[in-house]
This record gives sequence, structure tokens and C-alpha cells, in this order.
Amino acid sequence: MSKIGKQPILIPQGVSVKVENSEINVSGPKGNLSFRFRPEVKVEVTEDKIRVSRKSENKFSKSLHGLTRSLIANMIKGALDGHQKTLEIVGTGYRAAKEGEDLVLNVGYSHPVTINSVPGIQIETKENKIIVSGTDKALVGETAAKIRRVRPPEPYKGKGIKYIDEIVRRKAGKTVKAVGGSI
Repeated sequence: MSKIGKQPILIPQGVSVKVENSEINVSGPKGNLSFRFRPEVKVEVTEDKIRVSRKSENKFSKSLHGLTRSLIANMIKGALDGHQKTLEIVGTGYRAAKEGEDLVLNVGYSHPVTINSVPGIQIETKENKIIVSGTDKALVGETAAKIRRVRPPEPYKGKGIKYIDEIVRRKAGKTVKAVGGSI
């Protein structure tokens, strides 16, 4: 039995869950999410709990058991509280600004880089930080990764866009070797 898959998911107050055929719909104060799960997995909703079980013991069904439970738990958290990723801009003259719904990054290129807005994702800028938030955890992570990909942190000076909790391993610069010796 899957360690994660066998754990029940508690449905908090303010969140409603409906299962129809092989689709689960979660609605809460932050928004509505839906997910079509595989037929190898069974989802049962009681009064305040969701249980995920698998229909057979083959390897593929086992792999979907914990995954489905985690995706549903992330949907409930997103509909209730939302998900958030914070990026930090490091570098002299590097900055981010909002122009309408789009994000404009000035990160050392000869031109500003524009990241178009994604439906369901909110982007805020504060000083040298970019906050990406929304209800869908995968979409929040994908958008944050797209922003980071514009200028990933480099290992010599640490300049670039990094996650707030990311640790950039620094490398030593070039060293001059002493030329010497006798002939």
C-alpha cells in the first residue's frame, strides 16, 4: 500500500468536492479546479474526507495511487489558500516591473524581456522580489520557472533570477599562477 496514497484527505470548511465519473471538481474561496483521474484509481468522498484507492495491484496502478492523492490534496490547498512562489532578482541594475498584466524584466540584456500574463496567475513585484501566486500549483511552478529561465543565477557573482530559498553554489574566479623557477 502506498504510504502517501492511503492517507485520507480532510476537506476543510468552505471547500466543496464533487466526483462525477472520473473527474473531481474542487471549489473554494480562491477558485475552482477540476482534474480527470485515471480509471485505475478510485476516489471516494465521504462527509469530510476523501479516500483514494487503486483497483488493481499492477505497477502502473501503484504508481498512480500516491500521485492522484497528492494532486487532489494540492487542489484542495489551492482552492482554500492558494499557492505561491517567490523569486529574487540579484544584480546591479536588474529590475522587474509590471506593465498592465505583463511582467517586464531588465536583467542585463540589451532589451527588456516581457513575460505575458497567464490566466489564473497573479504576479506582483516588490523591490527585488517577484511573487507568483495562483490556485493551480503546477501552473504557479511553471510560470515561476519560465521567469527564472530568462536569467538563471550564474555561479561566479550570483547575478540572475533565483528562487528565494535557492542556494547558489559559488565558484572561485581565475587565479594567477606564480611564474618562477630557475633555469
